[in-house]
Amino acid sequence: MNVATMKREAISAATEADPSNAFFAVRDIHAYYGESYIVQGVTLDVKKGEILALLGRNGAGKTSTLRTIARMDDPQLRSGEIWLEGKPLHTMKSWQASRAGIQLVPEDRRIIPGMTVEENLVLAQVAPGHGMSIEELYQHFPRLAERRRQEAVTMSGGEQQMLAVARALAREVKLLLLDEPYEGLAPVIVKEIETIVHGIKERGITTIIVEQNAVAALRLADRAVILDTGELVFAGAAKELLESEELRNEYLAI
Repeated sequence: MNVATMKREAISAATEADPSNAFFAVRDIHAYYGESYIVQGVTLDVKKGEILALLGRNGAGKTSTLRTIARMDDPQLRSGEIWLEGKPLHTMKSWQASRAGIQLVPEDRRIIPGMTVEENLVLAQVAPGHGMSIEELYQHFPRLAERRRQEAVTMSGGEQQMLAVARALAREVKLLLLDEPYEGLAPVIVKEIETIVHGIKERGITTIIVEQNAVAALRLADRAVILDTGELVFAGAAKELLESEELRNEYLAI
C-alpha cells in the first residue's frame, strides 16, 4: 500500500462511527493561535488502556493537538468535538477537563520553584479529584522519595520529568498526555521513563505520547498516528509504522 492510499484511509482506520461510544474520541478538531491555523481537522480514537504515539516532524501540530485535547486556552478550539467516556470535553475549560480525568505533562514540566518535591505533589492534590496517594507515588518513584525534602527545581532533568509524571498521577487520571517526555534525557533515564509508562499502562491508564524520538515511542506504543502540517495522515499499529520505511521517510524523516 502506498503512502497516498494510507493517507486516504487514515481517518477511517482511526475512528468509530459514534464518538460518544468510544473511550476517548477526537472528531474533526480545528484550533488556532490567533489567526494561525494549527490543528487542521484531526480525528482519532484511543482505546482504554492503550498507549498511542502521536508523531510527526517539528511543527506538525503535535503539541498543539495535546494542548487542544487538554482544553488549554491556546490554541483556541474553534470547531470539532472531544469526548472522554461519553463526556463532551469540547465544552469544558482546562480545569474542568482536568477534573474529568485529562492530565497533561507538558514538555517544560512546569515544576514549581521554591517548593520541595513533596510540596509539588501535595499541591497537585489541593483540588478535588485525587489519584494515587503521596506514599503510593513514592513506592512507584523511589528516587522522588529520596528527594522529597529537596527543592524540586534543583533536581536533574530526568528526576524533574519523574516528578512531572508523578504530579499528574496524583490527580484522578483517565487519559495521560505526555509531551516530549524524553527531551534532553540520557538513554538510561529514558529507559526509566519507559518503565514508568509501562507501569502506568498496567494500572489501566490510557496514554497519548508525543515524542520526537519516533522509534522509542513506537517501541512503547500499541498504535500510532502521524500528523503532517496539522492533519492526520496515518493511523495504525505501531509495529506497522516501525516496519514501513516508506512511511517513516515520508512523514518522520528530519
